[in-house]
Amino acid sequence: MVTIRDITPGDRDAINNILIETQMFTNDEVSVALELTDTVLLNKDQKDYVVHVAEVEGKTAGYICYGPTPVTAGTYDVYWIAVDPNMQKKGVGRKLLSHVEDEIASKKGKLIIIETSSQHKYEPTRNFYIRTHYIMEARIKDFYSEGDDRLIYVKRLK
Repeated sequence: MVTIRDITPGDRDAINNILIETQMFTNDEVSVALELTDTVLLNKDQKDYVVHVAEVEGKTAGYICYGPTPVTAGTYDVYWIAVDPNMQKKGVGRKLLSHVEDEIASKKGKLIIIETSSQHKYEPTRNFYIRTHYIMEARIKDFYSEGDDRLIYVKRLK
């Protein structure tokens, strides 16, 4: 059974390991993800980021980081979502994303944005977004590097 809960300081190392073990992120990307995690853990008054973890049998199995998009009304960004490779394809990512969608809806959120890369290794990620009813709404050519486009997926909440 997957349980979703708020992050605790003891989750940081597990999140770091998950980010590395997925082999999806560069060292710089892992650093940025951990910087946002640390912001949540060390600054309880901040309102920019929310981090939840998925726990399975007492072990951190994945995490998600999201927050309100500055200077918008009802728009939220999902900044990071990662699942332990041993727990992928078991509903952990879907449960994390669904939890966040419900939370955003409860805050009167109307639009969720998720950005990803066009690199081939991200094809399973893009398929996950499509299966969870996100629509690719924009592509910025050569955004990350030459030949690596930024793909922007959206979901409009009712």
